[in-house]
Amino acid sequence: MDDLIPFGSRLYGELLLVLFVARGMDFLSTWIATPNMVLEGNPVAKKLGWKWGIPVNLALCFGFAFWPLPAIVISTTSVLVAARNFQSAWLMRSLGEQLYRSWHIERIQETNITLYLFCLFSQTILIGAVGLGVILATNGGQQDQPIALAIGLGIIAYALAVTFFTLLGVMRLRRADKREATRNLVTEPLTR
Repeated sequence: MDDLIPFGSRLYGELLLVLFVARGMDFLSTWIATPNMVLEGNPVAKKLGWKWGIPVNLALCFGFAFWPLPAIVISTTSVLVAARNFQSAWLMRSLGEQLYRSWHIERIQETNITLYLFCLFSQTILIGAVGLGVILATNGGQQDQPIALAIGLGIIAYALAVTFFTLLGVMRLRRADKREATRNLVTEPLTR
C-alpha cells in the first residue's frame, strides 16, 4: 500500500476511477449547493473557482492514483464532504446563495457561541471516533487491511476538515461582526 502503482496498471485505473467519482461527487454537490461559490467554505477552492478547480483536481486525481493510501483517504473524505453538501444543497438552491448565507449567518449570530462550538465538536468527535474505530478494528492498520486503514483515516480527515473550515468561517464571521460594531461606534453620534 506504500508502493507506487505503475501508470496504466489495473490498480492505477481503479484508483483513478474511484478518485474521479469521489472528487466528481464533491464538485457536483458543491455546484448544486453554490454554483457561484458564495457558500464555499474552503478558501483555496473558492479562489480557484470552477475554471481552475476542475483542472487542478483532475491533475491531483492522476497524481494520487499512483499512491493507494492517499487515494483512498482522499476519496473517502471527498464522498463524505459530498454527502454533507447534498444534505443542505436543496435548501441552499431553493433559497438562493445570498439569502441562505444571510439566513445561516443570522442563525449563528443568534446562537450562544458555546452551544454552537459544543455541537460542532460533538459532531466531529463522534465522526472521528468512527474513523478511529475502523482503524483500531484493523489492528492499527496492519499490512493485511490497508484499505480499511485508509478509509478510517479518510473519515478522520473529514472530521478534521469539517472542524477546521467551520471554525475558519465562524472566526471570519466574528471578526466581521467586531469590525461592524467598531464602525457603528465610530459613526454613531454621541448622545446624552
